[in-house]
Amino acid sequence: MTSEQLPTVPAGRYGGAAKASSTPARGPGRGAKVAIGVALAAAVGATAWFSLAQSAADPVTAEMVSFDVVDAERVDVTFQVHMPPGTTAVCTVDALSTSYAQVGTLDVPVGPADGRTSAYQVTVGTSEQATAADVTDCVVSDL
Repeated sequence: MTSEQLPTVPAGRYGGAAKASSTPARGPGRGAKVAIGVALAAAVGATAWFSLAQSAADPVTAEMVSFDVVDAERVDVTFQVHMPPGTTAVCTVDALSTSYAQVGTLDVPVGPADGRTSAYQVTVGTSEQATAADVTDCVVSDL
């Protein structure tokens, strides 16, 4: 008679027979925390530097607020200009047809203003019915 033997698993292969560590698991060490802090500070500094560089390169920006096509000969445009207080600029406002052809244009002197943002409303004369309007450019001037 033979006695039946169950197969045995090699020790340590499946984790059941692994020896427990005598030291508890720890989070990142002090050096890793310092490195993470330095990396975050560098990222914040780089973001601030890029923002200031962009502002210096393009100190005047404009954004459309609304436009109203009054009739085939004019369109009313409202826009905001963002620039440092005391700055003067000239913004070009275009009226556009359905094919985006320019059907009217107006150079608008803006500023100086007390605040960083100021709003303007102008009427642009058109050669035909406009369907859109846009502030295409604002540049600093010496007015």
